[in-house]
Amino acid sequence: MRTLPATSLWRNRPFRTFWSAQAVSEFGDRISELALPLIAVTMLDASPSQVGFLTAAVWLPNLLSLFIGTWVDQRRDKRPLMIAADLSRTVLLLTLPAAYWLDLLTLTQLYVIAILAGTAHVVFNTAYSAFFVRLVSRDHFLEANSKLSATRSISFMAGPAAGGVLVQVLTAPVAIVVDALSFMFSAVQLARLKTPAGEADEVKEPLLRRARAGMGYVLRHPYLRASLGCATTVNFFNLIGMALLVLFASRTLELSAGTIGLAFGIGASGGLLGAVAAAPLTRLLGAGRLIAFGAIVFPGSIALAAFATGPVWVRVAALAVAEFVGAFAVMCFDVPLNSLQAAVIHDHMRSRVSGAFSSINYGVRPLGAVIGGLLGTWIGVRETLLISACGGFLAVLWLLRSPIIHTRSLDNLEPPAMTAAPVEAPLS
Repeated sequence: MRTLPATSLWRNRPFRTFWSAQAVSEFGDRISELALPLIAVTMLDASPSQVGFLTAAVWLPNLLSLFIGTWVDQRRDKRPLMIAADLSRTVLLLTLPAAYWLDLLTLTQLYVIAILAGTAHVVFNTAYSAFFVRLVSRDHFLEANSKLSATRSISFMAGPAAGGVLVQVLTAPVAIVVDALSFMFSAVQLARLKTPAGEADEVKEPLLRRARAGMGYVLRHPYLRASLGCATTVNFFNLIGMALLVLFASRTLELSAGTIGLAFGIGASGGLLGAVAAAPLTRLLGAGRLIAFGAIVFPGSIALAAFATGPVWVRVAALAVAEFVGAFAVMCFDVPLNSLQAAVIHDHMRSRVSGAFSSINYGVRPLGAVIGGLLGTWIGVRETLLISACGGFLAVLWLLRSPIIHTRSLDNLEPPAMTAAPVEAPLS
């Protein structure tokens, strides 16, 4: 495996190239995440349930990620798949402004694009987990995840504000062109990388059997099983509220697209702070305790937005504070958890495990989004946000009896010995 020298990753050209691809793509994503629901809400007069269905469509392909990840695992070089996924999303997103200019834009088109782009996203992410460990050595896992997460957090700061302005000036469909071009840039940067391919997997098994092995690995693994239950619970309840947050800010709080983007951008600074602080906090508190902190605070933060009322500046401030707290907490959750998972998974299982994990962890998001949309129509949007916040507290229960809560450092973590019944033995 190619490893990086024991210096800052900023001095390593392959990592900088990959980082630039991800940075530009993340900024583009923030624009689409604001523009897509605004197209539905402001241009197509979508109801809360229809907005929930749109959010569900984005995450629906994750139900297939177990099989997609298993198929990806059979490819030695994951980079071409990542490039193909980026180019596919470029083409798909460009159909939106084309339909707008031709006066053919419909909710059905939004649903179809959300599903197809979501499928490309799953291919990219399942390939990424194996690609990451070819690019970054084990002793740089925390640093690399922190840097990539920090960049993602910066995109949440600047992206929504820029997106809100672009939506107001250019209209939402035209603003999505920026995201399409960001995927094209990512594909070009990935094509410049020359990372070595992984080891060939000589075991020839049917796709279904390999998929079952990946799921079995996750469910028997003492670390992965607990982290899967925790993350899945967080995602389910979080999507109940997040599916309606833009609609809530637009219709209930009566904020403009630019103001919503500004509030999201200000609040996202918490993510940057969390990404930068995650590594030192992990050393100070221990990885397990920091993960538990994030699991409690992240889903509960949306309640701050739900209680927003009063003058415009108070409503904007409440939305921004909710975003700030949630963004900080999710970095405290993601950075140590992603690094822990990278340390305890065998190399030849990474894409399968990523697919198995995502099929449940992200696969539950469409259900959360649909339930959020239906609840918003039935009992009201504000009340649905409060249900989302309260339910999220259940996530930490998965950690209390797991080895994760007692894990302080990644130094002594290793993948378990592979046996006929893998990962039954405890990890060292």
